[in-house]
Amino acid sequence: MERAEFWVPLTAGGIAGVCVDLILFPLDTIKTRLQSPQGFKKAGGFRGIYAGVPSAAVGSFPNAAAFFVTYEYVKYLLHTESSPYVTPVTHMVAASFGEVVACLIRVPSEVVKQRAQVSPSSSTFKVLSNTLYQEGIQGLYRGYKSTVLREIPFSLVQFPLWESLKDLWSWKQGHVVDSWQSAICGAFAGGFAAAVTTPLDVAKTRIMLAKAGSTSASGNVLSALHSVWRSQGLPGLFAGVVPRMTAISLGGFIFLGTYHKTRSLLL
Repeated sequence: MERAEFWVPLTAGGIAGVCVDLILFPLDTIKTRLQSPQGFKKAGGFRGIYAGVPSAAVGSFPNAAAFFVTYEYVKYLLHTESSPYVTPVTHMVAASFGEVVACLIRVPSEVVKQRAQVSPSSSTFKVLSNTLYQEGIQGLYRGYKSTVLREIPFSLVQFPLWESLKDLWSWKQGHVVDSWQSAICGAFAGGFAAAVTTPLDVAKTRIMLAKAGSTSASGNVLSALHSVWRSQGLPGLFAGVVPRMTAISLGGFIFLGTYHKTRSLLL
């Protein structure tokens, strides 16, 4: 992988990440409050819709950059001229590695952001300092496993679907897709992936928002899912599915479209 092939996904991914996270932050806040164990109104309702945005702003660029650098590098390592049936598997493996690396940056940012979203009266810095004081560094990585377990299935669906839709559209029109076409493919792939992985997102949110020392704080995804199922049933497992699908469909359009456009400009 040449130097340019490293800097291009890093820059394009970082720019795309910042754009999507800041534009869609209000929807993410609503989704988090809907999934909160204390309920939407007690978590803040529609007040302080930008609570936690500094954490998202700081984490967006390195998080998305780390994902795309890893994604493109693993695709490069696994590239083969063999059967086209192998290509989706390559994209799945690359996306999985990308998520594991990106979550090392994403999870601390996400923990602080979500806690600030359900405590709009507390500043992001106060939430960060309280987390470090009460739980130490490991508190910032609360929910790492559940986040990875959410993101890998999500990426296993989204990225092969995005790449396949782009290839199909390119084949239909006889030339490589434009950035806006890539964005539409990203919106569809993201929305579909968001819907099927919502229960894992609910579990991740409950674990991150749980009080230190509680059962949910242990990070056991199955236990968190069982607890939600027992108390709220199927609607609880799909709490926030509409804003999540809406945000991620729009996010897929902005994120993957911006990435495609920025990458084409830099190459």
